[in-house]
Amino acid sequence: MQSADHSLPELLENGLDPDPLVQFGRWYEDALQAGLSQPEAMTLATATVEGRPSARIVLMKQYDEHGFVFYTDYRSRKGRELEANPRAALIFHWEPLQRQVRVEGGVERVSGDVSDRYFATRPRENQLSALVSDQSRPASRPELDHRFEEAQTTYQGRAIPRPPHWGGFRVVAEKIEFWQHRMARLNDRVLYQREADGRWQMLRLAP
Repeated sequence: MQSADHSLPELLENGLDPDPLVQFGRWYEDALQAGLSQPEAMTLATATVEGRPSARIVLMKQYDEHGFVFYTDYRSRKGRELEANPRAALIFHWEPLQRQVRVEGGVERVSGDVSDRYFATRPRENQLSALVSDQSRPASRPELDHRFEEAQTTYQGRAIPRPPHWGGFRVVAEKIEFWQHRMARLNDRVLYQREADGRWQMLRLAP
């Protein structure tokens, strides 16, 4: 019978921060320091009001005590599903570190000012793409290229405004689970749950 590899670091409750957003920051910094490719990449799962799920990879652009922020076209499939059913799940998977973080919670739009500030930092080509693409809608390659070229001409030498259909969503965490690999599939799983009073409860889950 295969036994657990006790040379791996254990994920112990007394070594974790009582605030899961602080703990996430520690693990995220570990991923950055390890030189992982796009540690900000996360799986975003949404669902229709009928419960039909869909998932895709998006990039986290900000996290703080309020939650995890990403940006998209509000008219995209994920945008439409989040407007109709404002709940989501996230997964960060840092395989070289043998770690995952799972997040569940409600979803809200960030303010227009926040979206404007982020949009202004994007590469100009990405700004033009957001302006001309009707994300998730049928479109031909020549049509997209033509619209992109037209926008390049229109905004030559000018600032590109954020399209009103494009902006940020914030996943306001209600549950955050930290998962760390252990041999024999006796993986460490520590779950934080937000209580009604806003405090976080920590508990260990069986693998």
